[in-house]
Amino acid sequence: MDVSFGTIWEAVAERLPHAVAVSEPGVERDYAEFERRSAKLACALERAGIRAGDRVGCYLYNGSAYLETVFAAFKIGAVPVNVNYRYTRAELTGLLADAEASALVFSSALGDQVTHAAAHLPALRLLVRVGPGAGGPDAPELEELLARTPARPAGPRPGTDRLFMYTGGTTGKPKGVIWRLSDLLNSLLVPVFRPLGVPEPPKTLEEAVGIAARVQDRAPRIMPVVPLMHGTGLFNSMGALLVGGRVVTARVGGLDAGHVWRRVAEQRVSTVVVAGTATTRPLVDELRAAECAGTPHDLRTLRSMISSGTAFDDELKRALHERAEVNIFDAIASSEGGPFAFAVTAAAEDLPSRFFPVPGTEVRTADGTAVAEVGETGVLAYSGPMPLGYHDDPAKTAETFREVRGRRYAIPGDLARLEPDGSISFLGRSSTVINTGGEKVHPPEVEEALLGHPDVTDCAVVGLPDERWGEVVAALVATTAEITETDLQDWARRALAGYKIPRRISLRGQLPRSPTGKIELARVRELLDRPPRE
Repeated sequence: MDVSFGTIWEAVAERLPHAVAVSEPGVERDYAEFERRSAKLACALERAGIRAGDRVGCYLYNGSAYLETVFAAFKIGAVPVNVNYRYTRAELTGLLADAEASALVFSSALGDQVTHAAAHLPALRLLVRVGPGAGGPDAPELEELLARTPARPAGPRPGTDRLFMYTGGTTGKPKGVIWRLSDLLNSLLVPVFRPLGVPEPPKTLEEAVGIAARVQDRAPRIMPVVPLMHGTGLFNSMGALLVGGRVVTARVGGLDAGHVWRRVAEQRVSTVVVAGTATTRPLVDELRAAECAGTPHDLRTLRSMISSGTAFDDELKRALHERAEVNIFDAIASSEGGPFAFAVTAAAEDLPSRFFPVPGTEVRTADGTAVAEVGETGVLAYSGPMPLGYHDDPAKTAETFREVRGRRYAIPGDLARLEPDGSISFLGRSSTVINTGGEKVHPPEVEEALLGHPDVTDCAVVGLPDERWGEVVAALVATTAEITETDLQDWARRALAGYKIPRRISLRGQLPRSPTGKIELARVRELLDRPPRE
C-alpha cells in the first residue's frame, strides 16, 4: 500500500475521533485532538521552511509529544529522527549533524544539551521546547506554539516517505537506518495485524480504516516501558495507532515498576513492551513485593508482552506466566531488519524458550552466500520487509544489505545455529559491540574517553555477562598513578552517555598484549574477574 502512516492516522482520526489515542499521566488525547495538535505542529514546521525530505529530530522522553512530532513530520513528508535522550551535548550535536536535521523538538529538561547543537548547527531552522523549564536555547514552548498556529489541512502522503532509526551499530558512530514507510508497515504484520485476526496488511487506505473500525472493541492498548527513541517501543506504538489502539506511557523518570503496573490496571493495558531482562526484572520484583504486602497488582487485562533485541531470562517469563494469562513474544531483531525469529510462550509449560525463524529468515553460511546446514553456525539473513540502507554510507549499506542470487537480504552480522527441530540458537553479534539493556556500546569509543585521562596509559573495554542487563561495560585500565574507579567513571562521564560508562574498572600496571601489539581479549576478561593490582 503506497500510503504514509500519517495518512492512515488522519483517516483513523476522522473515523474514530473520540477513541483515546495517547494516554500519559494526567492527560488523555483522543484521535481528533492527536490529529489536530499534530496538524498545528506540521504547520509550524512548514512555516519554518521544513519541507518533504527534511529531517526532524525527536529528542524527547516518552509521551504524547513524541508521537505528535512523528505525526507532524509524516504530514509534510519530513523524516522523523530518533535521538537518544541520554546523549551528551557532543553526542547530540554529532548525530544531528550526521542526520542533517532541520528541526529539533526537545524535552525542556534536556535544554542545556541542546544549546551546544543550536550554536554549532546553523541548519537547525526550528527548535521547539516541550514542557516548562529554564536553560537551553531560546525556543518556543510547544503549547504556546500550538495555541498561535493554525492546523494544516489533512492531505495524502505516499508510502515512499521515510523514517530514520539511528542505531549504535558496530563502529561506535550511530548510523541512521532508512525505513521506507510502506516497508515498515508490512513489517508490522506479525506484531500488529495477525493478533487481530487480520492475515495480511491492508492493501488500501479504505481497508486500513475499516480494520481499525472493526476491531475497536479489541484494539490494542499498548504500554512501551522502553523509550520511544528505540525501534521496539516506537514501531509497536505506531502499529497500535494504525488500528485505532491506545498508547499508554508512564511518568517521566527512571523505571518505577509499581507505577507501571498501576497504569496497566488503570488503563486496562493489553500489551506491555519491554527490553528483556533489564526492564522485566524490576517489574517482576515489584509483582512479588506487592504479593508479599498483600496488595497484588491487577493483571487481568494483560494479554501480551513484547521484547526485542536483548536477552530475556526464562525464569522471569515463568514468573509472568504464573501471574497472568499472557503471551510473551521474545524477538531476535535489529534496526536493520527482521524480526528474524520469535520465541513465543503462552504458559510456563512452554519453557524453555525456543526461537523459530519467521518466513523470510534463513541461517546462511558465514559469508552469507549459501544456506547453512543443521548444526552449522552461520549468520542470520532476512529477505522480508527491510530498510533501504544506511544514511550517507553506501559501503556499509552494501555490506549489510546484500543481494544473493537476485534476492535482497539484510545480514547485520548476528550469529546463529540451526537446530534439528527447526529452531535457532542465537549466538550474538559477530562484532565486539556491547549490548547493555538494549543500548549498543562500541568499546573503542569508551577506550578513547578513558585514554584521555592524563594518568591512563592503556585500556581495553569489553562486555561482561550480567543477569539483569545482559552485558555491562567493563574496562581494564593501565596506570601507575593513584586513581580510583570512581575517578575514571567521573572522567568518562564528561564525554559519554551514562549507559556507556564502565560499571566495572580494574586497574593494572599494564595490559596483556601479543607480540604484535594486539590486545588479548580473553586475558582481559579473565583479569576483570580478579581483584585489582594483585
